[in-house]
Amino acid sequence: MAIAVGSAQVAWWKEPTREQWHAWIAAWLGWTLDAFDFTIFLLLMLPISQSFHVPLVDVTAVLALTLWMRLVGATISGWFADRMGRKKPLMISIAWYSIANLLAGLAPTFWLLFLFRALMGIGMGAEWPVGAALAMEQWPIRSRGFMSGVLQGSWGLGALLSSLAYGLLYNSIGWRGLLIIGVLPALAILYVRRYVKEPEVWLENRRRQRAEKREVKVPLFSIFKLAILGNTATACWWMASNFIVAYSMTGMFATYLQKDLQLSPALVALPVMLLSIGQFGSGLVWG
Repeated sequence: MAIAVGSAQVAWWKEPTREQWHAWIAAWLGWTLDAFDFTIFLLLMLPISQSFHVPLVDVTAVLALTLWMRLVGATISGWFADRMGRKKPLMISIAWYSIANLLAGLAPTFWLLFLFRALMGIGMGAEWPVGAALAMEQWPIRSRGFMSGVLQGSWGLGALLSSLAYGLLYNSIGWRGLLIIGVLPALAILYVRRYVKEPEVWLENRRRQRAEKREVKVPLFSIFKLAILGNTATACWWMASNFIVAYSMTGMFATYLQKDLQLSPALVALPVMLLSIGQFGSGLVWG
């Protein structure tokens, strides 16, 4: 796919500027590593329940609360992103979920692990809104659909990395070690800080809002106004349905392989890796 510029043909991947590529890569890093920190827990619920001598259902409650807290983080970060830019909230969200995962790995009690994983949900929920806005609101229209698909589908790459780490490292470093290495995504902050700039479209929009004194103070309330309530409810129901279907199929899959089929870490990791590759591939196609 190429576009004519004068007498030359420009490939779609050459159309974005260096700054646009940096913004997309930053969002991609944040999202992919976010997926690693979240999905590694799906592989560790049974060992955690055995280590702390708590019922497995108590550990699954950690998963549920982490997902609920994503909503809190996403709402807060969206508000901050419209007021202070995309870059700082992205860095805060990456640091937040990375440190929370580290603390969960070091937790001496189950209830502290419960707390830190719940807090991690805020950070992981905060990453997607600001990362997606940073990357896609300035990306060239011609390839925006495809690159948004690659970005969203890269959750599967993060899940692939987590299953690979589990299969290769669990027997040597255990569940605590796998959670602790989840602090490594914090290094992505260095890339964001050095190379990423605020999108020009956001800077211009912010300037106009201030000049015209029309900043939105409470945007969360605005989307529940009667005129657009139907759109809001439909979008929320659509996203909730997607989450329900996805986690009904994948949330307890690794635990089933471990508990009921008694498979080794390598054999548990293999089907999870294949599922993750399929998820990434579907993002490419639908994008």
